[in-house]
Amino acid sequence: MSREKSKQKLLERLARLLPEGEIALDVQTRTKYAADKWFASRVPDAVALPSCTRSVAILLKYANKHRIPVTPRGAGHGYVGGAVPARGGIVLSLERMNRIIEIDPRDFVAVVQPGVITQTLQEEVERRGLFYPPDPASRDECTIGGNISTNAGGPRCLKYGVTRDYVLGLEVVLADGTVLRLGGRTHKNKTGFDLHRLFVGAEGMLGVVTEATLKLIPLPPFRANLAAGFGSMQQAARALQAIFEAGLLPCALELADEFTLAAAYKRTKSEQLRNCRAHMITELDGQEESVRSELRTLEQVIRRFDPLFLQVGLGADECEKVWKIRREFSYALRDTGLTKLNEDIVVPRGKLEDLFAFTARLQAEYRVPIACFGHAGDGNIHTNVMVDSTDPAAVKRADIVLDKLFRQVIAWGGAITGEHGIGIAKRRWWPWATSPQVRKLHKVIKHALDPNGILNPGKFIR
Repeated sequence: MSREKSKQKLLERLARLLPEGEIALDVQTRTKYAADKWFASRVPDAVALPSCTRSVAILLKYANKHRIPVTPRGAGHGYVGGAVPARGGIVLSLERMNRIIEIDPRDFVAVVQPGVITQTLQEEVERRGLFYPPDPASRDECTIGGNISTNAGGPRCLKYGVTRDYVLGLEVVLADGTVLRLGGRTHKNKTGFDLHRLFVGAEGMLGVVTEATLKLIPLPPFRANLAAGFGSMQQAARALQAIFEAGLLPCALELADEFTLAAAYKRTKSEQLRNCRAHMITELDGQEESVRSELRTLEQVIRRFDPLFLQVGLGADECEKVWKIRREFSYALRDTGLTKLNEDIVVPRGKLEDLFAFTARLQAEYRVPIACFGHAGDGNIHTNVMVDSTDPAAVKRADIVLDKLFRQVIAWGGAITGEHGIGIAKRRWWPWATSPQVRKLHKVIKHALDPNGILNPGKFIR
């Protein structure tokens, strides 16, 4: 029997072990699950769509026995090829496991399945006066399981932290089908190692999350924000430092550079953005009286840096109007017709001004546009290298720019990814960002939990 026929027989046998409709072998379905938002793709041999933990356990036990690669998948909104089935095999989509099992306002926890859409959870808990802060940009489409896999963040990370900070407990299925319950629903727990957090940010290479117990906090009753335009990025970066020096801790603090703003002006025709070379949004939340007081202090601080304009939003509706421009940035960059290589690098906060100056020099030297915007408050700037993908010379220059960018970020003590993960896209720089000892430790942990290497193979741990 040929290898292909043998593979087909194995998958057909697996389909008989699971409830009807949980394994798809048709080409149309398999093609749908071949890629995420990055540029690589590979059509898997099968797609699994389990509806419960038991099905996941059966599938993994079978796949492990027969050495079939399994690539876990959330909603497919990753930017590094993490959900691409690089070695074929089975894509394990958790989208049907999408129940909010419990929201407990006394314990301040939510118990959810991995396929729950992040915004759906947030809206449900906010109806009860509770708050789940992590807010990735794709929160209206991405899932909690995917957020856990990449340790997703968002603008509110500055004040509230990332996904990891809200994961109290996990149900995880290991590569051999073993089901583990780790952590719990208490907000403090020091019973042994902090094992549940080992699976947060593991990019689906150590186990499959089938349930999460998440920490909730009280919903801040009032929001306000302030957008400011500047004549230079230097002014904006120094204003940012002054905000912290004034003792303020915004829940979000975003910056955007001149290239981004020029593209946004073309898309929106907003007069605020005309001749604007840096843009900052600062958001505050808490009790209304204290927020209004902090907003007055914030405005005084920013006025010292000669802003071109100030726009204040008071309350949720007005805040959303201020954020509306920010949400156009990615679309505006796509409107340029260039390919956007979105690199979610992180630098120590004191290096922000240096980062913007460095990317400006790279643009000038290599004639490759670079658009920088994002979560400046915690040093996580989305550095978008804009490439004419039809020009081989431009593509080559972009590769050099990326190498130089990552080397400099590492030299500053920064990180090559803050939110998206390594996946396939950043494999090339993984050895630069980690020591041989750290890479060896990753392999030791991977081998201990997945000795046959079936979970998300072909990524940065080989």
